[in-house]
Amino acid sequence: MSFTLGTTDMTPPIALAPMAGITDRPFRDLVRSFGVGLMVSEMVASQEMVQAKPGVRERAELSADVENTAVQLAGRDEYWIAEAAKQVAGQGARIIDINMGCPAKKVTNGYSGSALLKTPDHALRLIEAVVNAVDVPVTLKTRLGWDDRCLNAPDVARRAADAGVKMVTIHGRTRCQFYKGSADWAAIRAVKDAVPVPLLANGDIVDTATARQALKLSGADGVMIGRGAEGRPWLLAQVAHELWGSPAPTIPEGEAFVQMVSDHYEAMLTFYGRDLGLRVSRKHLGWYMDYAGTGPVMRRRVLTEKSPAEVLALLPEALMPTAAEVAA
Repeated sequence: MSFTLGTTDMTPPIALAPMAGITDRPFRDLVRSFGVGLMVSEMVASQEMVQAKPGVRERAELSADVENTAVQLAGRDEYWIAEAAKQVAGQGARIIDINMGCPAKKVTNGYSGSALLKTPDHALRLIEAVVNAVDVPVTLKTRLGWDDRCLNAPDVARRAADAGVKMVTIHGRTRCQFYKGSADWAAIRAVKDAVPVPLLANGDIVDTATARQALKLSGADGVMIGRGAEGRPWLLAQVAHELWGSPAPTIPEGEAFVQMVSDHYEAMLTFYGRDLGLRVSRKHLGWYMDYAGTGPVMRRRVLTEKSPAEVLALLPEALMPTAAEVAA
């Protein structure tokens, strides 16, 4: 299955999920370097973005003018979300994604994100405001419903498609599940059957086997991968190769893996500045060490070290551990 969203070719149909504090510009650039996938920016609060007049780093974070990137907006007010859409489209955004899936209380308490599933008429007005404000494709990411008594994603998605949304992504949980339990890929099929536009399945897709099963049960046209890519930025390209025959990524090993992690670490320091970069980088370094099987002693040294030069000096030993170091 392949399709296009405006000027963006969704071949193969795979995307990196937006995850707050994780899928920032340095990580998206790294995932993109493996050659496949739609990147989606971290969720941006519409009114705050328009009123704050973002600085250079904040504008760079959106990657609005970067190929194969969608900018995701959240909001509760038609005027502000439309203004934000026009602003990012003016910066070169090729796709605008509307967030109706975030379960965080600070978002839903403001009647944004997945809270919009409780007020579908209002949600539709927001969608129409964005579609009417811009010429680029508008997509929608949401969940199965608010809770088990409100599984209204099929109707919401159908109405969104009728209003002009070009693609829908469904996380196979309700808002009240947050990230607990298992994603219900089979329940996504009702949404797929309801919409005439492409649909991506999301939730608990961590490798090729789970991607294949999600596609089978949901009938989706493609997949969106989030947490599975933590520590494995090549995962989208690997799944795309194994499912759709796109070129196989070169998965870095040994010194090449150390170099990739080092480059990512330095990119985070450059993007955020030293102090914030040190904090942001720890979660990524932790995931890389999970993948490498780093022992607890070395892991603690890397994650508590405050000197970037010392962190870089420790990475070869941390990411190519001996059996003795792993057991230590």
